[in-house]
Amino acid sequence: MTLYSRIALAAAALACAGPAAAAITFYENDGYQGRSFTTEQPVNNLARKGFNDRASSVVVRGNRAERWEVCEDRRFRGQCVVLRPGQYPSLAAMGLNDRVSSVRAVARNARVDDNRYAPAPPPVQAGQVVFYEHDGFQGRSFTADGAVLNFRDAGFNDRASSAVVRGARAEVCDDAGYRGRCVVLQPGQYASLGAMGLNDRVSSVRLIGARARVDNNRYAPSPVAVVDYGRRTNERLYQADITSVRAVVDNAGQRCWVEQEQVAQERGNANVPGALLGAVIGGVLGHQVGGGSGRDVATGLGAIAGAAIGANQGRGSNQPATTQNVQRCSNATGPARPTYWDVTYTFRGTEHRVQMATQPGATVQVNARGEPRA
Repeated sequence: MTLYSRIALAAAALACAGPAAAAITFYENDGYQGRSFTTEQPVNNLARKGFNDRASSVVVRGNRAERWEVCEDRRFRGQCVVLRPGQYPSLAAMGLNDRVSSVRAVARNARVDDNRYAPAPPPVQAGQVVFYEHDGFQGRSFTADGAVLNFRDAGFNDRASSAVVRGARAEVCDDAGYRGRCVVLQPGQYASLGAMGLNDRVSSVRLIGARARVDNNRYAPSPVAVVDYGRRTNERLYQADITSVRAVVDNAGQRCWVEQEQVAQERGNANVPGALLGAVIGGVLGHQVGGGSGRDVATGLGAIAGAAIGANQGRGSNQPATTQNVQRCSNATGPARPTYWDVTYTFRGTEHRVQMATQPGATVQVNARGEPRA
């Protein structure tokens, strides 16, 4: 399980109304980075767990009655503070950075003086930022489900050139620790971070609370609106077969594309062209039911549709498949590269179209209504 998966699970547990097992997770670095250690039981000497004087941030899981006492000495001695459920991105604020040696849960009926509590943790934000290595949501990607103090720890420092923000506003900065030049991104698609002077310069990111006030001059230029295609709680997912895909190219120079037309082939022996192989689903840019209608899926990317490499996948017949290639070209100038992938798939007898930021595989993940889920 990845670091961000652990943080997301902790955040989800905090949001649950039902009872949850009380637990505390320590992280080696600020912002929930580095090695971690989780316990549901008292530990009177963290040296025995290999985590003495190592904790720099912490997540407390449980309902409102669950509290934990953390102390700088073994056997709960020395300076101690009480933590309520929540996320604490830095223990330095309470004088315990790299100083925690013991921890235990506080009895639910125990009275605790107000001066023993640590400062209240910031509210957990439900949001996500996906950074891409190149303009137009291309290349390697890095997903931040919460605060990231230093992109260097994730191997993505000074690499981001485009981004998709979902669910909450995000502050991105060109120095670690949310320092240097910072701008606020609203939910949406940012095809180029160069427009705001942050191309290959992002080093930290954190989400901003819904009620936080932000001066207008701190916002980046307005993004392209983005639909949230993330999985909903307890939503059941399915795999739908992709029937065709086009790599849509926005370039200067001669644009050419090849469309392959197939007739039905033997059931179960799917013909999956190279355009469908060896890749994973990236960001979902737009979705529409009824791909045969000829309408374009709205993405707001300004791409020139029609320059594509097409491919079809045949299924459902006892006859062998035949393929006819048709090539078309148009004149322009400059290098060619895909801007997005225009994908058609079928689910429960209905044809759907979706546009994706990266090349898809042979199937697409959908919910019970056939809506894509990234």
